[in-house]
Amino acid sequence: MNEKFEHLLDRAEQLMARIESVLPQPLGAPDWSASIAFRYRKRSSGHGVLEPVRHVAQMRLADLQEIDGQKERIERNTRQFVHGLPANNVLLTGARGTGKSSLVKACLNEFAPQGLRLIEVDKVDLVDLPDIVDVVSGRPERFVVFCDDLSFEDGEAGYKALKSILDGSVSAAGQNVLVYATSNRRHLLPEYMKENLSYTHTTDGEVHPGEVVEEKISLSERFGLWVSFYPFSQDEYLSIVVQWLASFGVSAADAEAARPQALVWALERGSRSGRVAYQFARDYAGSHGKVA
Repeated sequence: MNEKFEHLLDRAEQLMARIESVLPQPLGAPDWSASIAFRYRKRSSGHGVLEPVRHVAQMRLADLQEIDGQKERIERNTRQFVHGLPANNVLLTGARGTGKSSLVKACLNEFAPQGLRLIEVDKVDLVDLPDIVDVVSGRPERFVVFCDDLSFEDGEAGYKALKSILDGSVSAAGQNVLVYATSNRRHLLPEYMKENLSYTHTTDGEVHPGEVVEEKISLSERFGLWVSFYPFSQDEYLSIVVQWLASFGVSAADAEAARPQALVWALERGSRSGRVAYQFARDYAGSHGKVA
């Protein structure tokens, strides 16, 4: 009887362990000393974890050219945040490849020695944002929750979760958390021509958006700071090319000679962006034996 009882007890413990493994678990804190940046990831079991980023992109503010106005606003807001002063959640919108996400990474490297940390969260995982805020709430560091290339379709769960954490929720973010998001959409949601028909006009000439438009605007306006990015002119693009070539050790004379090739490179890609300029510089430097 004792052997049967012990066998049953062992089987019950194994069963309980399996059940516990699939039940929702509270988000655990990572080794905060392992990195200055972390990614929130969902395991196949559904458990969320904060993983340290082992190799953080070494982007610097000085590396980013032709966006001085945007750089000044983001740097100032981040400095206020790190120093414990009032600061805003930030939405960076505009043309692709113009430095939106690079600027966030550069600010991380600039202010990491002063306690800034970054947590990257994918759109589909924004429903777990309150759990992330709870984990970092007691930490001395300052955390930027970073959502890159953010946009929503109608009805997505992450939309309401982000809206609540930004403003108007009992579980609002603490004093050591800000949200920085980049997007190609100014209001983060698709906008349709038919929605213009919902605008109403008052007798004194005022125009008021309809409920659908108001709902779409309501998320983006919860970001206190909007920073817009625009396509580069040819001269601005070439200036960025020269800067990146110099960073790879290409001489000024060779960089000047490479200008026609840089223009062809941009023409083939249909874009004169900072990303395209960087990609050309890497190709040119590599083909000429320069080491990154």
